[in-house]
Amino acid sequence: MGDYYYHAGGRLSPDGSIPDLTPTAPTIPLPTVTHTPPEFEHITDFGHRTLWVLFVLMLISTITFIGLSWRVAIPKRLFFQTTTYVTLISTFTYYALATGGGWSYQHVWVTNEHKHDIPDTHKVVLRQIFWAKFIDWLLTTPLILFNLGALAGLSGSNILNTIVAATAMNFTGLFAVYSHGRKTTWGWYAMAWIAFLTVGWHLVVNARATAQRRGGQLLYNPIALYTVVVWIGYLVIWGVSDISRGISPNETVIAYAVLDILAKPALGFWLVLGHDKSSSTQVNVDGVWTEGFGHREGLLRVGERDGDA
Repeated sequence: MGDYYYHAGGRLSPDGSIPDLTPTAPTIPLPTVTHTPPEFEHITDFGHRTLWVLFVLMLISTITFIGLSWRVAIPKRLFFQTTTYVTLISTFTYYALATGGGWSYQHVWVTNEHKHDIPDTHKVVLRQIFWAKFIDWLLTTPLILFNLGALAGLSGSNILNTIVAATAMNFTGLFAVYSHGRKTTWGWYAMAWIAFLTVGWHLVVNARATAQRRGGQLLYNPIALYTVVVWIGYLVIWGVSDISRGISPNETVIAYAVLDILAKPALGFWLVLGHDKSSSTQVNVDGVWTEGFGHREGLLRVGERDGDA
């Protein structure tokens, strides 16, 4: 019986040759385990140009509102000033975004499921999120709601409740965008909708009834309905863009640009030009507002001309 020789790779045959031990390839190909670089989702030159266009539009609107406010007496400047602040804040926001600031990457862990016992594959998506927009909304939304509340003649307590609900809506929307985990994200998003429903109730039901009693419903009702519809658009875009990644960052910028134009310059011009033509929606502020802090009294009058006080 011949001798057998051994090799580190296996047993040799009696004639000294090395048997073929090459493994047979599996019938089902398996994906190669390699490091997958992150996938980036960000705006292109088109989105960048859109940001510059919005900066110019907001700047022109701000200058126009300043010019309009100079043409009215100080007691009647309330809406003009608050509307100017809204577009001024947006001017700063769009300048920051257009020059490369006010954004960060959202880290998204994406799992691709496979059939036929093939292991799932994973990748990291880095999506550009403009957090400066949320700062903008946190500052401008209270001003817009104050204008609508004053236009309707709503009480200060109810105006404050509406502003707090809107602030909660913006915060929960921000948390939804940056949260990790599907359930947590959609939980925050659901809270944003609940907060919005509170805002909508105050605008459509509570303030509308107040405007009706004061005779200012002809101006207030369409403005309030318009505002609610536009703000629904914001929440929808939150869901289909930054949360579910259903549209690209370029499309997100365009959608926000359209909504911002409708919610700020367009609404502002409607408000300041419309309320001045209606005696029932005149808002005049006296006392400290016009005379300074040496004046002991302060008065906000809705629906009165100067000579009616």
